[in-house]
Amino acid sequence: MIPSKYGLLFGALALPLAAPAIAQDRQGSVQVKGFVTTVLPEGEITEVEIDEIGLPAGSDVRATDSVIPKATIEYFVTNNFSLETYCCVSPHDVRGTGTLGGAELINDAIILPATLTAKYHFDLGSTIKPYIGAGPAYFFIFDEGVGADAAALGATNVDLSDEFGVALQAGVDIALNDSGLGLSFDAKRYFIGTTATFRAGEEVALRTEHDLDPWILSGGLSYRF
Repeated sequence: MIPSKYGLLFGALALPLAAPAIAQDRQGSVQVKGFVTTVLPEGEITEVEIDEIGLPAGSDVRATDSVIPKATIEYFVTNNFSLETYCCVSPHDVRGTGTLGGAELINDAIILPATLTAKYHFDLGSTIKPYIGAGPAYFFIFDEGVGADAAALGATNVDLSDEFGVALQAGVDIALNDSGLGLSFDAKRYFIGTTATFRAGEEVALRTEHDLDPWILSGGLSYRF
């Protein structure tokens, strides 16, 4: 039998070891996050399917960057495994590069990147929790308008197709207190494209394939309950 004084000492030493295990019990909890987010798409032409206007050699395009608010919600299936989705829309223009340098082609295209990721959280203690994730994505693109230079060439309508793709994710959650409040930093890379179709009246004047492949970089506050 352990003498009482040693029993008390053993218990005192064991308490700090037990506390992190309790603090790390996240199974069944929900975490919400509010972010400031930068969306960095690419937009290069990968294929020209129809060209009735005669694009000059060396023509290419890029999609402009955007800074937006973003909110996420995450459910912890186990302490280390969670499912996350989020809500945001980001506006982008499409501008010419190369021999089309600076040309206004598409204005105010809105992207809604519907995404569901499965995340694995690494245990490095009770405060810092890095994670990785991956999952499917579907980009809804709407409200795109014909830019001034595309209109000057006779374009009357433009459409960017909605598409499926995949997202890879990495980030870290940093606890600020024992009540669920924390900091969070997140990076996603999407692999997804779109088809741009310009029409002059009812006729297709130009149809091109593009890689969007945006980086979405976020930082903000989280709260778990």
